Amino acid sequence: MVPRLGRHLMSGRQPGPDGIAVVDKEAGWTSHDVVAKARGVLGTRKVGHSGTLDPDATGVLVLGVGRATRLLRFLTLLPKTYRCQILLGTETSTLDASGEVIAEHDMSAVRLGQVEDAAEGFVGDISQVPPMVSAIKVDGRRLYEIAREGGEVERAARPVTVYRFDITGTDDPGVYEALVECSSGTYVRSLAADLGTALGGGAHLDGLRRLSVGPFNDVEATSVEKIDLLPMAEAFRGREGVVVDEDVAGDVAHGKVMDLDRLGVSGTGPWPVHAVDGSLIAVYEPHRERAKPAVVLVG
Repeated sequence: MVPRLGRHLMSGRQPGPDGIAVVDKEAGWTSHDVVAKARGVLGTRKVGHSGTLDPDATGVLVLGVGRATRLLRFLTLLPKTYRCQILLGTETSTLDASGEVIAEHDMSAVRLGQVEDAAEGFVGDISQVPPMVSAIKVDGRRLYEIAREGGEVERAARPVTVYRFDITGTDDPGVYEALVECSSGTYVRSLAADLGTALGGGAHLDGLRRLSVGPFNDVEATSVEKIDLLPMAEAFRGREGVVVDEDVAGDVAHGKVMDLDRLGVSGTGPWPVHAVDGSLIAVYEPHRERAKPAVVLVG
């Protein structure tokens, strides 16, 4: 039986699945392909993702379904963790193994310690020029569309943060394993290419796998065919929220701006707001020393 509060807040809603899904994307699939497949599996058009993965990459792609599509903007900025291989000595047009070779360098004298030292130089706050083969828009067009036509445009460097860039040697002296933890918006392809340049030659990326997006990891990820919906509250896994009583929940459902004390929050937000049954009913954010709704999921 749905609690009285739940019946009141859910009245008038069209039925349909709502939730968060952690998918393990296969190589060869675009992020849009995964979304399209998930729509068919779940029987709803309301599916979106929180951050693009390159077609050749595998690993964690977090989806929002139904009302949870409105929460994806809170997931987009979560840090990411990747595992990959970096191949020294060869530059490609796409900065990864999918592109054409555009330059080759003799880097046979480079040793593991040198690569580790060079990688350490990229840890912290850095500026990074996005690759031409990316989804960033310039003058209304995606960079990859311009690149397909053989064009190239000047791209402004963007600030990103690399929290970890660990290098491990392999049996092949020109190939190195890397573990990268970084902020949203970091291009690991660019990181690999810049590492090659820093070592006096060039490099490209291969075998990219996203291990995690914030608290969501590839251990829990499923194939898109076996998609498993988590409650919408999971969008704020590990982040402090507030549980409100039925009286406050009624004001939340009407999207009212509230004093921080009445909502029961403090700090900088955003604040996930839960009903007494634990369900996520809204997300509030700061507004002139008060709290206003960023997303209301009930009413």
